[in-house]
Amino acid sequence: MKKPTFEPVLPAGYVPVFTVDAKAKKTVILLNVVGTLIALALIAGFWAVLRPDLAGLFRSGALLAANAALLCGMLAYIPLHELVHGAAYKILTKQKLTFGISLGAAFCGVPSIYSYRRTALITLLAPFTVFGVLFGAGIVFFRNEVPRLVFTLLFSVHVGSCVGDLYDTFLLLTRFRSPDLLMNDTGPKQTFYLPAEKNGEK
Repeated sequence: MKKPTFEPVLPAGYVPVFTVDAKAKKTVILLNVVGTLIALALIAGFWAVLRPDLAGLFRSGALLAANAALLCGMLAYIPLHELVHGAAYKILTKQKLTFGISLGAAFCGVPSIYSYRRTALITLLAPFTVFGVLFGAGIVFFRNEVPRLVFTLLFSVHVGSCVGDLYDTFLLLTRFRSPDLLMNDTGPKQTFYLPAEKNGEK
């Protein structure tokens, strides 16, 4: 019998074991600092390898075009990131989605259900994978310096902005590996549940 991807109500005996709350000020600050450091580290790495000719781009006016393209790309990326989360949830659970913005961060969640670990991992990693491949392909295949620069910056910011998803994924891969684990995702907050006898099981 195929295992369900979620539970409509929390099964008897399950208890909360961990919560990641992006509405909490300390969590917001920590995730933003770590995400920014990751993005800057990637930008520095790409810069060292690709060595873009900024002076030449500035003289040709291409730097302005690159900035405009980057801005448009980021404005499109923010809602698309959440839509990919939503698409994964919709395919796996077919439940009603919730979208919104909290403390400047957009989110997508399914607060009415409890997703099993496999479903949680797929939905958490969907945007990271989709846009990582998309932006990475742009870096590899574009030879013109302007689009390559734009895709490099988009890739770096993308990975940094996925820090919350990656943190949840890290927890599921290291600390909470039980297939019985359930995750309730309101969007800004993810709460993990385990049967009482497996509380804290690794």
